[in-house]
Amino acid sequence: MQRICFVCTGNICRSPMAEFLFRDLAQRAGLGGAFSVASAAVSDEECGNPVYPPARRMLSAHGIDCRGKTARQLRPQDAEAFDLFVGMDDSNLRGMRRILGPAAQGRIHLLLEYADRPGQEVADPWYTGDFAAAWADIAAGCAGLLRALSPTR
Repeated sequence: MQRICFVCTGNICRSPMAEFLFRDLAQRAGLGGAFSVASAAVSDEECGNPVYPPARRMLSAHGIDCRGKTARQLRPQDAEAFDLFVGMDDSNLRGMRRILGPAAQGRIHLLLEYADRPGQEVADPWYTGDFAAAWADIAAGCAGLLRALSPTR
């Protein structure tokens, strides 16, 4: 089983959208049992807060429920708990490297690498207000990640 942790700044917008969308895509592909999926933040500022309402509405509009999810911060011990860490932007990558240390070396990536857009970032809709653009990027990245990790590749 592949253990994936999606990471963004506060774990209330981008990473929960990626977590729940990826889980949904895997289920629909008949691969739900092949993955354990979670999400976390590099910051502690939103810890305990639910998914941000516009992100929750975006998930709901696609038939995906995220009830019960609350933000949590990435911890050093997560380096052993997950096989792959997928961040949304360069700032997230720096935060993941700082928190996880050398134990996670080679297992930290940007989501859009999997959409054949290396070096590109998923813009933070908390600041841009553009949840549709973030959703489109996250959907492309999650679909590419599922293809990359699919046992039937």
